[in-house]
Amino acid sequence: MVDKMSELTPHENDNARMRASDADRDSVAHRLREALAEGRLDPDEHGDRLDAVYRAKTLGELVPITRDLPDTGAAPMPAPSDFRSPRPVYGAGRIVDMPPSSRAALVLMGGADRSGSWIVPGSFTAVAVMGGIELDLREARFTQRETTIWIGTAMGGIGIIVPDDIQVRVHGLPIMGGFGIEGNTPSVVEPGAPIVHIRGIAVMGGVGVEYRQRKHQDEGR
Repeated sequence: MVDKMSELTPHENDNARMRASDADRDSVAHRLREALAEGRLDPDEHGDRLDAVYRAKTLGELVPITRDLPDTGAAPMPAPSDFRSPRPVYGAGRIVDMPPSSRAALVLMGGADRSGSWIVPGSFTAVAVMGGIELDLREARFTQRETTIWIGTAMGGIGIIVPDDIQVRVHGLPIMGGFGIEGNTPSVVEPGAPIVHIRGIAVMGGVGVEYRQRKHQDEGR
C-alpha cells in the first residue's frame, strides 16, 4: 500500500505533522455527523470514524477520515496558523456579551450537533423526531447566567454533555421515555457560574445529561 503521507508536498507534509487542536477534531466530527444525517455513513461507520477523530494527535491523521466524503468548502490542510484552539474558560468566565451562534437544533429522521466554542442564547430549542441531537456544552459560552434548553423528542434521543463548572437542573416530563443524569455532579461551583435548566418532554424517547471531563482535562490525566 502506498504511503499517503509521501504523496504530500513539503508544505503539506509539515502541516500534516502539526498537532491537532480540539477545534480541528470538532470540525471533523461535525462533518461526520452531517454525513450520518445524509445517509452517507451508517451508524457503525460513523461510530468507528468518530472514535478515530478523538484518537487523532496530528492533522495528518484527521485527513483520511473524511477523504471519501464531499468537500464542504473548508480547506482540508490550511496553514498551521489557522489552527487555534480557544483558551479554556471556567465558571463565570463563560458568560459573555456576544451574539449567540445558534438558537435551535431541529431534526427529523436525522442527526445534529452543537459543540466546540459556541455561544448559547438564554433560550435554546432542541427538537428531535426519530433522530438524534448532541449538545456539547464543555467549551460553550453563554449570553446569560441562567439558560433554558427547551427539549422535545419523539422516538428520538437528545444527549447533553456538560462540564463540572456549571450547574444543570432537569425539569423534564417523560412519557414512555426518560430523562437522566450521568457522571459526577459537582457539589460546589464558582459563584456566578452558569445555570442550565433542561425543560421539556420526551415521548418514547430519551434525554440524557452527562457530566464529562473536557478534552484538555482528559489529555492531562
